[in-house]
Amino acid sequence: MRTPSSSAEPATYGLSREARNLHWLLTNLVEEVPGLLSVAVVSSDGLLLLSSDPGRNAERPAEKPTGPKGSSADLATIVSGLGSLTIGAAKLMDGGGVKQTVVAMEEGSLFVMAISDGSLLGVHATPDCDMSVVAYHMALFVGRAGHVLTPELRSELRQSMESAR
Repeated sequence: MRTPSSSAEPATYGLSREARNLHWLLTNLVEEVPGLLSVAVVSSDGLLLLSSDPGRNAERPAEKPTGPKGSSADLATIVSGLGSLTIGAAKLMDGGGVKQTVVAMEEGSLFVMAISDGSLLGVHATPDCDMSVVAYHMALFVGRAGHVLTPELRSELRQSMESAR
């Protein structure tokens, strides 16, 4: 059994079993998928619920940042804004629900995937990541997390994020 590094795994002491399971799923996503720089789960109202910044835990040159400037907080803002924009576009185009958004950039990729309750999973990855592997593992996370992300659990996760600051 692989033990997650303490710097990549958030403290889960005192959390419910469901919250610990979501933290475990996020840690597993980060460990299993090469090229992830930052991961965030954002509630439907734009609040950060879960995050991990594996790229920030490794030693990197200071002159070349690897993720959004403010880490997972900025990623959460970007994911929330992009999610809102694509949902609005889908409504205008009568396109139905948005399942996934991918932004491919010269220096990386941004993936946003809807979770069943309106929450979003956002991933910032390196430019050389295997996009199909990232999308596959995101879909696994969404499938496993979507049915347990209740209003009570979202509230617990928000409180744990606020107390971690």
